[in-house]
Amino acid sequence: MRRPAGTITRFDFRLKPYMVCRNDVAAWQVTNTLVPYFLLWWLSLKAAAISLWLLPPLLVLLSFFSVGCFSLMHDCGHDVLFRSRRLNRACGFLFGLINAMPQLAWSRDHAFHHKTNGNWELYRGVADSHTVDEFLSSSGFQHKLYAGLRHPAMAIPGGFYYLAIKPRLDLLLGLTTRSTLKPWANKAEFNDFVLSNLITCAGALALGWWLGYGPFLGIYAAVLAMSAAIFIDIFFVQYIFEKSYARNSENWEYLDGALKGTSYLQLPAILRWFTADIGYHNIHHLSERIPNYQLRLCHERNQHLLADVPILKLSTMLECSKFLLWDPSVGHLVTIASLSDGRAAEVSRDSAQAVQQPRSAQGAGTEAGSAVPGSDG
Repeated sequence: MRRPAGTITRFDFRLKPYMVCRNDVAAWQVTNTLVPYFLLWWLSLKAAAISLWLLPPLLVLLSFFSVGCFSLMHDCGHDVLFRSRRLNRACGFLFGLINAMPQLAWSRDHAFHHKTNGNWELYRGVADSHTVDEFLSSSGFQHKLYAGLRHPAMAIPGGFYYLAIKPRLDLLLGLTTRSTLKPWANKAEFNDFVLSNLITCAGALALGWWLGYGPFLGIYAAVLAMSAAIFIDIFFVQYIFEKSYARNSENWEYLDGALKGTSYLQLPAILRWFTADIGYHNIHHLSERIPNYQLRLCHERNQHLLADVPILKLSTMLECSKFLLWDPSVGHLVTIASLSDGRAAEVSRDSAQAVQQPRSAQGAGTEAGSAVPGSDG
């Protein structure tokens, strides 16, 4: 689609000066994340031997440092934490082990998300959202199940499944079925997927034998569940909010997906640190070539062009969980409660049928770190 004259274009943004990777900053970020992480593990094991009542504050801290590890893994997947691709791959693999997630395949799926954000015909988001017509055509039980599985509280068991179970299950299914929809797209991803899973499982067994399966697995499970819940909720509200941009392929534009389909999440300084400034998400989607330690500066430099982007705060995050349906007739997300006013029943049946695409196509054929439109600044 051609943008109307007078509207903001990507060339209006000053991005390229911030696409600068610094090894010294990256090395410091890795150090001040990993050292406290392992220190907190040691303290947690010591505390568990004395009294379980000493564990909760340590587990909360440990979970936030686990979020920090995932945030840096995310930058490694975009190949922007370090200047060297080899360093990004090595650190990404290490951070993937810490979070039990094979990093290379995850990064390829995430690259597909960047290419298609706001195009809800191709990518239905973290919640796999339905259209209004899809929802209305299902049964009352399915309505309750749909809403229940997307309740904010489900981030805890869902997060545990996402990190602790799904990568192992994906490997098992990928090796034992003939389906072409495997979690890896090429030989490099397959090798990374298998090696990451083997080290994760062997490491858990070895550390459990050494430290005691009860204390080790209990702490590990709690940390994976809590950290996954944190970054799932943060990721969720970056895209799921009132009137979030949601178009079909024909009417979709990459720039609108970045400016209207993502939010600027205002977080306290300590949470910005743990999440590697991912709250500046409009800038991140304008160019994933900008490392996390340049996002704030780039946001401030282009703030005059970001006056109309959606702004969220911690106090508004829970409200976002209500916007679970895509209404193609208005081009954004709506709540289930809004269907009671009868407006949703008037949604064009043709527009709903146009988006009946196999969701399994998400991520197919994309490569980790592949460029998005205009990502060279």
